[in-house]
Amino acid sequence: MLSIRDIRKSTGLSQKEFARQYHIPASTLQKWEQGIMSPAPYVIALLTDVIPETRKGLDQIKYKNETYYIDTASHTVSDSAGNMVRYDADIEAVKKNNLGLYLHDMFRDLHECKERFERDCYYDTKEDIIWTEDGG
Repeated sequence: MLSIRDIRKSTGLSQKEFARQYHIPASTLQKWEQGIMSPAPYVIALLTDVIPETRKGLDQIKYKNETYYIDTASHTVSDSAGNMVRYDADIEAVKKNNLGLYLHDMFRDLHECKERFERDCYYDTKEDIIWTEDGG
């Protein structure tokens, strides 16, 4: 996923200018860029949707109602929500139709895994149980 700093730098704006233009408190933007806080994923997705410079030069694969963005230089692929995965596969020769399906499946699994993780973390705060890998 693109960092908020990368998104801002793609616009050429200073922190103050970027904060003003996108109605983000300057102190919040500074905390995001310093890693003290993180923006919600939807904020990154909204910004990358309205700032076309963030996806300039990236290969796009469309599948169903989703667009995937491939950065061959960094071997990363992201979905329109801003989720990013690093890949090691040689995808240059993969048929584009098949690649769209593979990306769709991968991000679907990623979203399911993320939901499961967040659910587990939520329940962990509510219960007094210590889990181990073997389930006991």
